[in-house]
Amino acid sequence: MPKQKGFSLIELLIVVAIILIIAAISIPNLLRARIAANESSAVASIRTINTSMISYNSAYPTVGYAPSLSVLGGTCTGTVIPTTGTACLIDSTLAAGTKSGYTFKMVGSGGPPSGTYYAYGNPLTQNTTGVRSFCSTQDVVIRYTTVAMTTCVGTETPLQ
Repeated sequence: MPKQKGFSLIELLIVVAIILIIAAISIPNLLRARIAANESSAVASIRTINTSMISYNSAYPTVGYAPSLSVLGGTCTGTVIPTTGTACLIDSTLAAGTKSGYTFKMVGSGGPPSGTYYAYGNPLTQNTTGVRSFCSTQDVVIRYTTVAMTTCVGTETPLQ
């Protein structure tokens, strides 16, 4: 009888079982790492909005804070000059309102000139793209909560 080469069914099942165990351990860690990365990006986006609002308020003191997120965006290249309607202070992705698994909204109010604003970001899918929602007002303190936001009243937990 010639000697056969190859793996037995038991050997293949053992290898598949080991691969499944490794996947069961690593996939939840991968998902948590992605959520942490999305939340870090959301906090950075809120910081960017805060910085842009301060710059906008300084550049256009008669207008005050920008009335919406889209006003902070725009494409200014070459001879195109930033205006009160297209300030070119944030990238077009953030100005559109969705970035890294979060949706963002910003509202300036009061005035003229507008003296207050709030910005917030909610995860697109709670517990999948993010766990916490983030917000900030003109005091530039970033706050968070575990429920979806529709405004930022300043009673949320400050980010440490």
